[in-house]
Amino acid sequence: MGKWHDDHGGSMGGSKLYDVFSVAGLRVDAIQPGRVFCSFTVPPRLANASGRMHGGAVASLVDLVGSAVFFAGGSPTTGVSVEITVSYLDAARANEEIEIEARVLGIGGTTGCVTVEVRKKCTGEVLAHGRHTKYLAVSSKL
Repeated sequence: MGKWHDDHGGSMGGSKLYDVFSVAGLRVDAIQPGRVFCSFTVPPRLANASGRMHGGAVASLVDLVGSAVFFAGGSPTTGVSVEITVSYLDAARANEEIEIEARVLGIGGTTGCVTVEVRKKCTGEVLAHGRHTKYLAVSSKL
């Protein structure tokens, strides 16, 4: 995942701002066929005025970890997002440890779909549930 992140997530105009601001500290705990497990301590910079993790930061984790799990599912590409949804059930607080589990639901000839669950690490309580559908066909160079 580190190489994927360096090649894709960290290449926004040559800047590492995205990395430093939103995903610095994301740890890959395990990779299994069709599954990726990560953990993350919510930094205060990603908390809103009430001290809870901002929904946009959660959506970024769903996007990033959800994209990475396509490789664990055997896809040669992470594709292009067609749809991404996130249901927010609760929120982590600044400095709280969370875990992110992404699972491949299916990979077809041109599309694939994954789910991403964000939980409090200490209790297992589900904080958010995401679903990410991607177009996976390799583009032509014509």
